[in-house]
Amino acid sequence: MNTYISRRLGVAAAVALSCLLLAACSAAESSVPSATPDVAEKPTTSGKATPTPEREPYTISFGGDVHFEGVLRARLDANPRTALGPIAKVLSRSDLAMVNLETAITTGGSRAPGKQFAFRAPASALTALKAAGVDVASMANNHGMDYMESGLADSLAAIKRSKFPVVGVGGNEAEAYRPWRTTVNGNRVAIIGATQVMDAEFIQPWTASGDKGGLASAKNEARLIQEVRRARRNSDTVIVHLHWGTELQKCPNEAQRALAPKLVAAGADVVVGGHAHILLGSGYLKNGYVNYGMGNFAFYNWGPETGRTGVLTLTINGRKVLKDQWTPATIQGGVPVPLTGTGRQQALAGWKGLRDCTGLAAMPG
Repeated sequence: MNTYISRRLGVAAAVALSCLLLAACSAAESSVPSATPDVAEKPTTSGKATPTPEREPYTISFGGDVHFEGVLRARLDANPRTALGPIAKVLSRSDLAMVNLETAITTGGSRAPGKQFAFRAPASALTALKAAGVDVASMANNHGMDYMESGLADSLAAIKRSKFPVVGVGGNEAEAYRPWRTTVNGNRVAIIGATQVMDAEFIQPWTASGDKGGLASAKNEARLIQEVRRARRNSDTVIVHLHWGTELQKCPNEAQRALAPKLVAAGADVVVGGHAHILLGSGYLKNGYVNYGMGNFAFYNWGPETGRTGVLTLTINGRKVLKDQWTPATIQGGVPVPLTGTGRQQALAGWKGLRDCTGLAAMPG
């Protein structure tokens, strides 16, 4: 006989004795505690208890690198709400969507000394992302502070005014590494942004530390892993968005291969990102899902390789990535245009083949 039953019989015996002595059985019977329910319940406005709703799968779509230079600036100035073109329909179909915003949000600032390429865009860039169905962006990349501290201040002010979620950047270290949190279909989702790529001379001045604003740096692995572990404690899904890889190198570099398993071990369920300007492979690393390169997305410069792009859509329930789906596209006039027909089938086969040099698996391990 278990302790709970013994305890219940003891209570019943005491009640029976009390009834005989006080002749108040009906009152005593009502005081016997009921069994603990098997299903967690919560009161409703009617006073009745209903089961707590369970999680259901959700979808999240990722696009690659976005800026608004060259032909894209003309699109942005003409109409921010259509600036990303037809790919918006793909992004909007998912419960969540995310891209890498590879630019400072400023019209002023002082250009970073010695940089060959420096990107900036007006605050309407955030309007363009929102209108295209993007829910959150990362600015942790090697162009996020192209206009230095004054550009950072403008970026943070624009983000605050727009109320558009941006990760990987902040007015201090805590803000830069802090995840964006949302709940979708009962899943508590935390998304962290960080960059593994920064020019050597900008690593110190651009990295957020203490009260100093800047970018979340994956070069500070201990700090990034700490944030992943912290998010793991009270999230159903932890996603790390990284700027990583070697430009135009089709296979993940040593730094990527070293960091990915550490993040998965710390509690990341999805690790995704880009920088190489071309697509790299995706797949499972044990029970985590890793993408090594999303390539260009909305970008002013493209060619046969750098113009190959698409949308990665994951179906997730809690910690489990149930499905990955690739929607192939090509960059035309600066924006991704989804492929159809034979071109689409060829692009799908090519995308799956990128996994061959990654060490990742087609199914969770």
